[in-house]
Amino acid sequence: MDEEEGNEYRWESGYEKTWEAIKEDDDGLIDSAVADIIQKSKRKRQEERMQNARLGMMRHLILVLDGSDSMLDQDLKPTRHLCTLKIIEGFIEEYIDQNPISQLGIIVTRDKRATMISELGGNAKKHIAALKEHFGNQSSLSGEPSLMNSLNLAINSLHMLPAHTSREVVFIMASLTTCDPGGIHFTIQNAVETQLCCSVIALSAEVYVFKKLCQMTGGKFNIILDDKHFRDIVYQFVEPLTVSQQKEASLVKMGFPHHLNIDEKEAGSTLCACHLDSQKPPATIGYFCPQCHSKYCELPVECSVCELVLVSALHFAKSYRHLFPIPPFKQLNVQETSASCFACAKLLKSQDKYIYECQRCKNLYCLDCDVFIHDSMHLCPGCVSDQNLLTTQIDSPPNPS
Repeated sequence: MDEEEGNEYRWESGYEKTWEAIKEDDDGLIDSAVADIIQKSKRKRQEERMQNARLGMMRHLILVLDGSDSMLDQDLKPTRHLCTLKIIEGFIEEYIDQNPISQLGIIVTRDKRATMISELGGNAKKHIAALKEHFGNQSSLSGEPSLMNSLNLAINSLHMLPAHTSREVVFIMASLTTCDPGGIHFTIQNAVETQLCCSVIALSAEVYVFKKLCQMTGGKFNIILDDKHFRDIVYQFVEPLTVSQQKEASLVKMGFPHHLNIDEKEAGSTLCACHLDSQKPPATIGYFCPQCHSKYCELPVECSVCELVLVSALHFAKSYRHLFPIPPFKQLNVQETSASCFACAKLLKSQDKYIYECQRCKNLYCLDCDVFIHDSMHLCPGCVSDQNLLTTQIDSPPNPS
């Protein structure tokens, strides 16, 4: 019996007992154990950001959604379809907000076919409306997906883009099969030659051809555990990916139009270039392209006449912060302190193991605020409140290298 205690089945050998990492402290609380887990995860993300300094600012990402009947399974509550729909809606808004000079497109694959339900663009409302119309009804889920047709459609949409843009395709697959009209390996090789970065989020289990696609194109392959893990994996693609060292930097011409109201007596009401095919009534207010004077009702947008990228200063600043992230705060080992967190005013106790200090403004922060500042705010409240530090940071930004 003693000899058999150390033996394990093959399926047990790689099983990770995560609950053993959570232990109670002297007071019977698990706060310190949870803080340790958060700390390890936070440091891992910060190390990845510091290593991958060269990022793709102008991104073109296509979401490929599985529209087969496998989406009707109920291992994700209430169903895989409704859970995916809710997560993708939030992802679209977050992606457009954090990457305003990037574009997004959506493909749905079902019945062995692939359909582009929303063309590449930067309008979050348009994408969400198309998603609800073509993917929101469960009755439209049927048949099997086609990886080959979806990949070919994505290649045709992305292969004509400029070389400086980042071309990404994210597959969300629930089915364990794919029905393709030909050899999928030739299509994967075509994706490699087009410099596509393909990632797959599997809702069921690992599929060889999905993982092979990610390995060949340099993408990520993930298998979800539950709905929260699903959301975390999807939101990883909000951050820009690392750009290959072989890709050379290039200058991109952009326009910064003003919001003008032209007098009707002089020019009259005209349709904007982005709503020529719609029933929207003409108006005199809009953003006018500084190069060809075409009118648009919202930014950012690529001018359909002269192909100039039109953005505002706010949009450019949101994308700019990816290149210059906040440096990690220094962890302090304080024996006695009566200070409080600068952000949330929480009293920092001497037994707290995780107290952080900004190296610029020298303010102290707790663990929760440190994570929130680096993951969501992307700016230090202490540095922003100090006018002298803010002026110095604007005049001489840090070196991204």
